[in-house]
Amino acid sequence: MPAQQSLLSATFWMAGAIASFSAMAVSGRMVSGIHDTFEIMAWRSLVGLAVVLLWAILSGRLGEIRTRHFGGHLVRNLSHFTGQNLWFWALGLIPLAQVIALEFTSPLWVILLSPFLLGERITALRALSTVVGFMGILIVARPDFAALDVGVLAAAGSAVFFAGSIILTKRLTRHDSIVTIMFWLTLIQAVLGLLCTFADGQTTWPTAVSGFWLVMIGLSGLAAHLCLTQALARASAGFVVTVDFLRLPVFAILGMVLFSEPLDAMVILGGGIILAANWISIRAAGRASRPQDAR
Repeated sequence: MPAQQSLLSATFWMAGAIASFSAMAVSGRMVSGIHDTFEIMAWRSLVGLAVVLLWAILSGRLGEIRTRHFGGHLVRNLSHFTGQNLWFWALGLIPLAQVIALEFTSPLWVILLSPFLLGERITALRALSTVVGFMGILIVARPDFAALDVGVLAAAGSAVFFAGSIILTKRLTRHDSIVTIMFWLTLIQAVLGLLCTFADGQTTWPTAVSGFWLVMIGLSGLAAHLCLTQALARASAGFVVTVDFLRLPVFAILGMVLFSEPLDAMVILGGGIILAANWISIRAAGRASRPQDAR
């Protein structure tokens, strides 16, 4: 596929990813006062499990599902489950744009955690990207250490656990297919969500209205990751990350229009600095992957 056509195709898929992430965030906000985060995760995962099984059956790939590395899938999904619960919790506490800006710090946490979980080395450029990124975090969060905002802490914490999930997923892709990974993702998180939902003895069952939003969360979450994967298959990570940054102003506008949230220039500025940090990290990764000159 010609380079220009690949970029256009990647842009198309990223538009789908941004629309899907936006639908998931708005749906999450709509049910945040009705269902707790465990209930949201349980229903999201059950919807996702049904879709994944249907896809595997129709594509004839059901036989790919393996249990050989179940322990790795369990740890990976514990990390993702924790991060996703924190993310949904933050959605009900702080503006949408602030949640997304803090979510964009996941790549920085990947840099810090990868030496311990993947044995990768932190280069000078990657170290610089983390410093720049955390400057952006301070601008977005503007922490008051006398009274820390629980919503900000939840959003920032979700980025850390998402980073752990990214690293563990990278390890799983070395030996398991996407069907296996998606099956265990939805099944394990459905079980975790149901266990946590019933543990407190106070379960809120979906109504016709909240059920619609819960199904939307499940479908849009799967669609977002599908679109993002397709975009990455067609363009560089640097291009995809740059387009993905459009989620920040889109979420800021959605928050203003749908939930009367004020536009916050400092969140946009801090998010831009975090984007720059991610760009530096991608450039560093690209430089490290180039073959060394023969000497």
